[in-house]
Amino acid sequence: MPNKYVDFDLFDCDNHYYEATDAFTRHIEPEFRSRGMQWAQVDGKTRFLVGGKVNRFIPNPTFDPVSKPGALDEYFRGRNPKGAGMGELFGELEPIAERPEYRDRDARLQVMDAQGIEAAIFLPTLGVGMEQALRTDVPAAAAAFRAFNRWLDEDWGFAYRDRIFAAPMLSFLDPDALVETTEWSLARDARFFVTVPGPIVTPAGGRSPADPVYDRFWSMCNEAGVTFLVHGGFGYYNTLISLWGENPEFEAFRATPFRSIISASGVHDFFANLIANRHFERFPNLRMAAVETGSDWAVSLFAKLKKSFGQTPTAYPEDPRDTFRRHVWVSPYYEEDLAALRDLLGADRLLMGSDWPHAEGLAEPASFIKDLDNNGFSAADARRVMRDNGLELSRRRPA
Repeated sequence: MPNKYVDFDLFDCDNHYYEATDAFTRHIEPEFRSRGMQWAQVDGKTRFLVGGKVNRFIPNPTFDPVSKPGALDEYFRGRNPKGAGMGELFGELEPIAERPEYRDRDARLQVMDAQGIEAAIFLPTLGVGMEQALRTDVPAAAAAFRAFNRWLDEDWGFAYRDRIFAAPMLSFLDPDALVETTEWSLARDARFFVTVPGPIVTPAGGRSPADPVYDRFWSMCNEAGVTFLVHGGFGYYNTLISLWGENPEFEAFRATPFRSIISASGVHDFFANLIANRHFERFPNLRMAAVETGSDWAVSLFAKLKKSFGQTPTAYPEDPRDTFRRHVWVSPYYEEDLAALRDLLGADRLLMGSDWPHAEGLAEPASFIKDLDNNGFSAADARRVMRDNGLELSRRRPA
C-alpha cells in the first residue's frame, strides 16, 4: 500500500522488535539457566542479569514503558539548541501493551501495510549487546543465543510470509556452535544473519572473523547465497574506550562527550580485516551489509584502501575498493551526506533503513525519501535504495 511519500512499496533494511521478556530464557537448556540471562528484583526494581551480573546495556530491558518511534530524530540530526536532557528529549513514554506490533508479527504486518512496507529485515534491540557480557563463559553464550534464535523463529520467523525476515543473531565465540546454528537456521529459510562488528574477543584473546576456524561457516553462507549483516552494538568500541580510562560498561543513550567524538569504528576495521585477509577471494559469493553503523567509516576506509593499494598492489587480487563495492551494501544514517556515499559506492549498494520503532529512527519510514531528495537522488536511484536493493538481498543467491 503506497503512502503519501512514495508511489511504491518499501523494503526496510532496519526494522526492530522489542524482545519478549523470555526471549533468552524460554528455550534455554536447564543447565545454563543460572549462567545465562535471568530476571531479578534488585532494590525494588526489575533487573536483567547476564552471567549473574546486572546488565545495563538497555536501561529499561522490559521495554515497558517504551519510547515513541522517532522521538530523537531532531537530536540525531544534531539539533538540540536548548540543550535538553535525554529524558526530556524522549518525551512521554507508552505502555508496551498499547503497541502490540512491537512484539506480535501479525499486528506488525498490519502496521507495515499502513506504512507502505512490503517487507523488512527485523533485528534485535537487546540482543546486540549480549555476546560480550558472556564472553568469559563460551558454553553459556552459545546456549543463550541458541535459545534466543529458537524464540526468534517461534515469535517472528526467519521469512514469515516472505515479508518479515528476522535475522538469527550469531555468536562467533564457539565455531562449532556457530555452524550448528547456521545449519539449523538455513533449514528454516533464514535469508539474513546478523552479528556486531569488530574482532572476535574470546577468553584466549582476539581473533579475526576471517580466521580459518570459521571457514565452515563462511562456506555455508557462500553456498546458500544468504546476506550477512553487521549491526552496531556492544563490543569493540567499549574495549577501546577502556584503554582511555573510561568505564567500558555501555548504557544506551548515556554517552560522554568523549564517547560521542572518538574515532573508534568496529565496522571500519571489520571490513578492513576481511579485505586485507582476501576473504572475498576465498568466498566469492558472499554478500554483506552494514546496518545502523552509519557510513562515515566507509569514506575513511576507501581513502585507506586507495593508499594501501597504491603502496602494495600485489597484496590484493584487485583494487580493494572494487572488492568492497561488489560484496558490501551500506545502510547509512538518514542525516548523513547521502550524495557523497552514492558517489562512492553507487546507488545500487545503498540500503534504506528506518530503525523503526526506535526513538533514534524515523517516525514514518517512508519519509527517508525526503533525505534522498535533498541529496539529489533521481527517482530511479531512490527506488533502488528504498526497495529494489533490499529486495534483491532477501532472495538467496546460491553459488
